[in-house]
Amino acid sequence: MAAAENLSIVQVTPYPWGMSHEVNTFVERTSEGLAALGHRVLIVAPSEARKDIQESRALLKSGLDRPASLVPRAGSAPRVLAIGTGVPLPRGPRPRPAPVPVDASGALEKLLEAAPIDIVHVHEPFAPSLASAALRHSHSLNVGTFHEPQERLLSTQLARPLVEVFFGRLDGRTATSRATAELLERYFPGSYELLRPGASAIERSDTQHGPLRILFCATEEKGAQRTFLRALRRLPAELEWEATIRVPSSTGIPPRMSKALRKRVTLAGPESGSDEELMARHDAVVLASGGSATAPATLRGALAAEAVPVVSRLPIYKELVAEGEVGLLFPPGDADTLAGQLARLAEHPAWLARMRSRTASAAPASWESVGKRLEELYTRIAGRRHDPAGNPEARMRIARRKLIEVDLHMHTDHSPDCATPVEVLLETARDRDLGAIAITDHNEVSGAFAAREIAEGMSDLKIIVAEEVKTAEQGEVIGLFLSEKIPKGLTMAQTVKEIRRQNGLVYVPHPFDRLHSVPDYEHLLDMVEEIDILEVFNPRVALTAFNVEAERFAQKYRIVPG
Repeated sequence: MAAAENLSIVQVTPYPWGMSHEVNTFVERTSEGLAALGHRVLIVAPSEARKDIQESRALLKSGLDRPASLVPRAGSAPRVLAIGTGVPLPRGPRPRPAPVPVDASGALEKLLEAAPIDIVHVHEPFAPSLASAALRHSHSLNVGTFHEPQERLLSTQLARPLVEVFFGRLDGRTATSRATAELLERYFPGSYELLRPGASAIERSDTQHGPLRILFCATEEKGAQRTFLRALRRLPAELEWEATIRVPSSTGIPPRMSKALRKRVTLAGPESGSDEELMARHDAVVLASGGSATAPATLRGALAAEAVPVVSRLPIYKELVAEGEVGLLFPPGDADTLAGQLARLAEHPAWLARMRSRTASAAPASWESVGKRLEELYTRIAGRRHDPAGNPEARMRIARRKLIEVDLHMHTDHSPDCATPVEVLLETARDRDLGAIAITDHNEVSGAFAAREIAEGMSDLKIIVAEEVKTAEQGEVIGLFLSEKIPKGLTMAQTVKEIRRQNGLVYVPHPFDRLHSVPDYEHLLDMVEEIDILEVFNPRVALTAFNVEAERFAQKYRIVPG
């Protein structure tokens, strides 16, 4: 199936590629789906494989001379670019990778500046991480996906103002669960679109009849497994059941169990099949996290395999089992209640069958469907960019005229914050060889009309009648080529409508200078189609970074810079 618009997409994960992690699975499967739809997809991730890093460095070095070659061709499989490797830190009970891989930021900056990219999709872009570095260096449209519903002390408390600045660069925000969206909205208000991950459908193996088959996957914190084993010890001795613990390696240290428990519990390593295959051979899947390391992907897999989830009562799990409609719940850490729920399933086969039929109706969407939803999101955001061709007739007309220098943001003493007389401004403009100036007094056009009257006798200076209008709650906006005054205090939409009524142009001044009255990022996104010109250089902003942000915004939405 061909894509409506062929997009160049970069997906950035903060987790080392090859590491078993839900975010990496999401990135891999959606990238495959997007590539199948005709898009060009590049995956950027840290890596622990030195060979992959060396090959990626060579590719990046050669690609700087041919930027288009950095992104795969349409119809090709996604390419993985390994940028940086983690350095073990000495603190803590075991080595941990550094949040930002060594040498990653510089390489990422070169890539994002050189390659022709439409969308940069960052996952878990909390600082410091590779994803947050990508958001910092991106000049493209940015989409952020938030996966885990756990609070992060550094980002939500200590560095919250800085994180808010970087999150302000997101043109689309998605969350993989309502629990995650609610957490993010509490600390970083915004609109978070729900984008649930998919799951692979697999045919069940239901030829076996007899004992209740229970599966526990060691994808949560260690305490979850201890809760599970305590629950098994509390099951009645006469009850018919058997359990499997999915472990990452068959050679690892097995969990401590009594002799009686070892007769009923089997350890299954990678050689026993995938998680999905194991789930399809079991009746129930237990997730017993206390909240520190949840595994929603395991729960989605259980639903796809039509195995009954028995899960701790955590927001993310409650959401996926519809508050107990398609699974069983127990209080976190409560082995007695967990044992009781398992016993109910073992003692009542008919009820087990009904619960399994409910899980079938709640199976997650396919990864192909998730890829299509992402394509719709990308296309919707990219569709808001201005047409780079502009107005062909206006281009031809302007091309025949003499090139002049223009200042579109000037004030006179008709504005309450300026003491420059109209005559002085006009003389200064002529001394600077300006061909035209826009007089944009605050909530006033009398100075512009006075200047135009004086300039009628000048052959070398044109006056654009304009006004910098203070809206009710959404900052200031300039109307260019006005014929009458626009009252202050209107909404932004009403002000823009009035500028259009006068056949004027919409010019947004100092859009990211937080010391001025400016539209916030959300309001800028709401009106991006209406912006004709965006001011990208204002010498009076407090920080030059404000101008840089404006330049980025104009570039990615293809707005004429002023």
